Amino acid sequence: MQNFVGVGVFRGRVIGPVRHMPPALAEPPAGEQLESSTTPEAAAANLKDAGAAVKAQLQDRASRATGAGKDVLEATALMATDPMLIKAAIKLINAGSSAERAIWEAGESVAQLLHDLGGMMAERSHDVHDVKLRIIAVLRGVHVPEIPDFPEPFILVAEDLAPADTATLDPEKVIALVTAGGGPQSHTAIIARALGLPAVVAAAGAYELVEDSLIFVDGSTGVVSTEPGENERSAVALWQEKAALLSVFDGNGQLGCGTLLPLLANVGGAKDAQEAAEAKAQGVGLLRTEFCFLGNSTEPSHDDQVAAYKGVFDAFPGQKVVIRTLDAGADKPLPFLTDSTEPNPALGVRGYRTETTTPGVLLRQLGAIADAAAQSEAVVWVMAPMISTPAEAADFAAQCAEAGLQIPGVMVEVPSAALTSRHILDRVEFASLGTNDLTQYTMAADRQLGPLAALNDPWQPAVLALIQATVEGAISQAKHSASLAVEDSLPKPVGVCGESAADPVLAVVLAGLGVSSLSMTARALPAVAAVLRTVTLAQARQLAHKAVAASSATEARDLVRDALPALKELGL
Repeated sequence: MQNFVGVGVFRGRVIGPVRHMPPALAEPPAGEQLESSTTPEAAAANLKDAGAAVKAQLQDRASRATGAGKDVLEATALMATDPMLIKAAIKLINAGSSAERAIWEAGESVAQLLHDLGGMMAERSHDVHDVKLRIIAVLRGVHVPEIPDFPEPFILVAEDLAPADTATLDPEKVIALVTAGGGPQSHTAIIARALGLPAVVAAAGAYELVEDSLIFVDGSTGVVSTEPGENERSAVALWQEKAALLSVFDGNGQLGCGTLLPLLANVGGAKDAQEAAEAKAQGVGLLRTEFCFLGNSTEPSHDDQVAAYKGVFDAFPGQKVVIRTLDAGADKPLPFLTDSTEPNPALGVRGYRTETTTPGVLLRQLGAIADAAAQSEAVVWVMAPMISTPAEAADFAAQCAEAGLQIPGVMVEVPSAALTSRHILDRVEFASLGTNDLTQYTMAADRQLGPLAALNDPWQPAVLALIQATVEGAISQAKHSASLAVEDSLPKPVGVCGESAADPVLAVVLAGLGVSSLSMTARALPAVAAVLRTVTLAQARQLAHKAVAASSATEARDLVRDALPALKELGL
């Protein structure tokens, strides 16, 4: 038996045959020149047509996807006709290169630029490579390598997988995903979670697994084993036996002692919201409004925005829906709002900060949200991403008030917001922890890079300490309000809407740290609810204290898992 250890990104234990993602298209020969029978103008036109064809293909896929997959496909589709990419290729064509060689070299150059920028922009480099190959396939008149199609279920193994491919995986056919590269917060990993697909990323050397050989995959521990034996088969059987217990949520998030902890859903549009409501989510903890903007070269109209938001609000009448204002920038560029030439977009003008360079878009969006809320029965909360200071929080609250929105809040994604949460919560009504970015910024570790996966782990004690600081800031703010005889002196809500909330074990720690709600992909609700009901609030607080005091993410995770015997009973 041989073991490969990566990072587990979604629970599940399976045994199945290996099927490899086919290798990418071959590189056009270096120095390949334009054929004498083809003019540069004709080659450039063919290239533009190929880019437009790829864009249409990806937009068609996006129309059939939901949630994170839809967002990624729409953003990748835009890359196929990106002016920087196409202009660079045409320049090479004019210098004598063939169209295929030109788009290859232009793609390599743009991808390297994005990679060097680091942060979330590094993830966009994968999209450029994917788009580059798809354009070459169109120019050659061949099909781009696709996910293999076999009659029996299989485990897909790849060096890495383009998000555009992950978004179209059929969980009935692909029963697990293993990649040698990637990271736990990459787009591919996030989409795998949304699909409920057992997945392991950053499993170095895994692509060398033998085609058609049987392997064991544990999506919780990140272990991939060859030649599975009785122990592995027993583990799979236990998972299958217990999985039924983790498939249904009754709509009541609470701890074993009866302490309520609402479990909400992260959604990206009306279809997601309807599915979350059917899964009995207790509201929406994160509505990503990018779904309304991505794929547009101009700002969507007021009426279009109202219709899009209302479709989500209507799925949760009488319940809380937390809507995040546009989080453009970094890995979600918009031609009418963001600057693609920024030297470090992950630390640049993104989220709320776009208001400083393109004022008006935010206020118009808030107006559309207010109109949609007025036409629905949902209880609408609104939060801004990438808030760093109390002054920014105050400005956002003022804009919400101007639009007629009564419950403004902020995302806590950068350490400064966590450390000054008391003062920020003096200005707004709630906070929500975006643990994906909070982890990345705390550890200075690009969340897309496999080699940094160990650093980019929400179990890092430093990240947990910042979550604790945010909650303590809310408590301090309440005491301060009480001393000033302010009527409502209870701590303002501090929820979690990052991917960490979907980890049933980490959810116990978050509960112990005092968060007021957890929001996750709807598929994660049953497992999180089941584990939370095995502990009391006092036990959760003890485990949270141990996790924060640990010396490493591994130690923190192991300490908590060892103290939760119910995990084995539940097959987790």
